Amino acid sequence: MDTGKRAFLKTKVICTVGPASADPGTLAALCDAGMDVARLNMSHTGHEEARLAARRIRECAASSDRPIAIMVDLQGPKIRIGRLDGPRMLASGDVVGLAPADRAAGEELPVSYPDLARDLRPDDRVLLSDGQIELRVREVAPPRVITEVVLGGEVSSGKGVNLPGVRVSAPSLTEKDLADLEVALEIEAEYVALSFARSAENVLDLRERVPEVVSVVTKIEKDSALEELEAILGASDAVIVARGDLGTELPFEQVPLAQKRIVRRANARYRPVVIATELLESMIERPRPTRAEVSDIANAILDGADAVLLSAETAVGRYPVGSVRALVRVLREVESEGPLLKGGPLYDVPAASASEAPVSTEVAVACATVEAVRAIGAPAIITYTNSGHTARVVSSRRPPVPILAVTSSARVQRQLAMVWGVLPVLCRESLSEDNMRAVARAELLRTGLAGPGDRVVVTAGLPFHVRGTTNMVRIETI
Repeated sequence: MDTGKRAFLKTKVICTVGPASADPGTLAALCDAGMDVARLNMSHTGHEEARLAARRIRECAASSDRPIAIMVDLQGPKIRIGRLDGPRMLASGDVVGLAPADRAAGEELPVSYPDLARDLRPDDRVLLSDGQIELRVREVAPPRVITEVVLGGEVSSGKGVNLPGVRVSAPSLTEKDLADLEVALEIEAEYVALSFARSAENVLDLRERVPEVVSVVTKIEKDSALEELEAILGASDAVIVARGDLGTELPFEQVPLAQKRIVRRANARYRPVVIATELLESMIERPRPTRAEVSDIANAILDGADAVLLSAETAVGRYPVGSVRALVRVLREVESEGPLLKGGPLYDVPAASASEAPVSTEVAVACATVEAVRAIGAPAIITYTNSGHTARVVSSRRPPVPILAVTSSARVQRQLAMVWGVLPVLCRESLSEDNMRAVARAELLRTGLAGPGDRVVVTAGLPFHVRGTTNMVRIETI
């Protein structure tokens, strides 16, 4: 029994697939090392590359007999510096003009966004190169913007441009995004991620363009998205704390508390939440993480994150598989019931609402499930779920034991690979409670998560085929 418990990790691992990891051998190694979700970043992935990567990911998942989800990350209206003859050094006090790429002249910096002058006002800030360079708007002379360099540095082609505090009027889905979205649907991606969302309306726009079976993930990386966090959570299936661009939109000292706020609110609304950016940045070039990176990952888990995402570490880094192994080592240690954490980690997730307003039936059932587990010392929870909703609600309360989610949908099984604490299992027989119970019992015994005679807590939504009806909890003996 102990072997199964050691092998199961509650926090999930997302790996970005790129030049360093797209070959079949490395993908298989990533899968063996602990990858639960493969991310295709369309900012750097062509359509044929995405199709080939998706095919290889499915083959690796089938070979390892593990559900691996695919997430297609749309580029969104990312503003970048256009093509320069070479790197340029900007010094504090310099006056620099910004102009649309097709209108830039002389020493002006070309920018990929044609409506820059329409959105900016005097005294607005413009950040370049991940916030390393700061410009201040002195004058707007459409289509140009005249700025003064506040913090200088070297700028080169393709570097990002951030406009903190500015309501950018660009559409949330560009023409490139719409073309990439067609590919995402073609390869049957389980998740589609929306970049640079500013409002719930942006999320709903994407939602209307995809089938209901596709989960929409919103990346929180704009200060305006933080202002509309509750509405965005309501419109999203999951969220990513994208700390890279968020760290340029906000003063850097505000990012840790913003992360905690997003995680807490996502937990409360049973939306899976992912922590991303610079988790193991040093391992792009070096074989071991820094102590600060290890602490950052541990704190993300203790805050209540469902998953952690590796970007350049696995996409272009020198140690893609080593990065996943290092990440898994941290996850396993933090989730263990070692001498430093008697009884396991205390996740920062309230069991029920702090307000006096009655909670929904599904949250009440989830809270009752957690209390029942503690009362009888159950080694596992079983959920029967058609859409994955029941498993997500129970997961959001962060129970102290694994959640075995039995579903009849292979797509839902893969989607649940990103949800904290969930071991998703496919019921290949006709959908009935007897068949699902038999599948659950066999999997618990196979993994060693429970043994004959153990009592487990079972929760489900009845009838099974109706989405969002989590309304039953009972105790069964294996």
